[in-house]
Amino acid sequence: MSAPETQCPRCGTTVEPLQEYCVDCGLRIRGAGVVPSLATGWQRRLRWYPGDWVWPSLLALVVAVLSAAGAIVWTRDANSAARTTVVGDTAPLPTVATTAPVPTTGPSATVPTQTTQTSTTPRRQPPKRALIEWPQRKGGWTLVLASLPTSAGKPAATAKAREALRAGLPQVGVLESSKYASLHPGYYVVFSGVYPSITKAQDAVSKAASSGYENAYARRVTS
Repeated sequence: MSAPETQCPRCGTTVEPLQEYCVDCGLRIRGAGVVPSLATGWQRRLRWYPGDWVWPSLLALVVAVLSAAGAIVWTRDANSAARTTVVGDTAPLPTVATTAPVPTTGPSATVPTQTTQTSTTPRRQPPKRALIEWPQRKGGWTLVLASLPTSAGKPAATAKAREALRAGLPQVGVLESSKYASLHPGYYVVFSGVYPSITKAQDAVSKAASSGYENAYARRVTS
C-alpha cells in the first residue's frame, strides 16, 4: 500500500510523500541537510534505523579515537626525547670581557649617545559587512533565509538580515517579493547569495544549515 499524499501547509497543493519542496509556492515540506541525507541513505539500505542520535555518537567516537592516537604519538616522542644522551664536552667556554676604548678630546670626555625613534602606524579596522541589493534586471538563484509579511515592516526584515551577516552568511540582503514575478507578493524576503544555477544554490544550503539556518532553501528570482 503506497504512502498517503499530503498537502502544502501554505497553499494547500497536494505533494508527494518524498517531495521536498512545494512546486507551487516553493515552501519546504520536509527538512534537508547533512543529517536527513545520511538518514535517508541509511534507510534505503537497511530497514532498521536507530534514529538521528547515531550520527553525533559516531562523530564523538571518531574524535575520541583520533585524540587517543595523537596522545599515544605525543607520549612516545616525549619518552624518546627524554632518553637522548648528549655525548661530548659540555663544560662552559670561558668568557673574555672586552672594553672598547673611549675617544677623548680633553680633560673631560663625553660619550655620544644614540637615540632610536620608533613610530607606530595605526591599524586599519576591517570594513564592516553591509547588506546588498538584489542586482537589477538580473535573474538568478538564491537562498531564502526568512519571509516576513510586509505588514511586519522592513526594519524587522533588515534586523534578521543583519543577524545572518553576523552568522557569516555571504551576500545577505532584503528584497520585496512584489517586485519579482517568480515570488509571491506581500513579503519581505531575506536572502543570501546570488547564484547562476540551482546546483550552486543547493551547494550553499548545507553551509547555511551549519550556521543555524536549517530552513533555508533555494529559490529562483526573476524580474
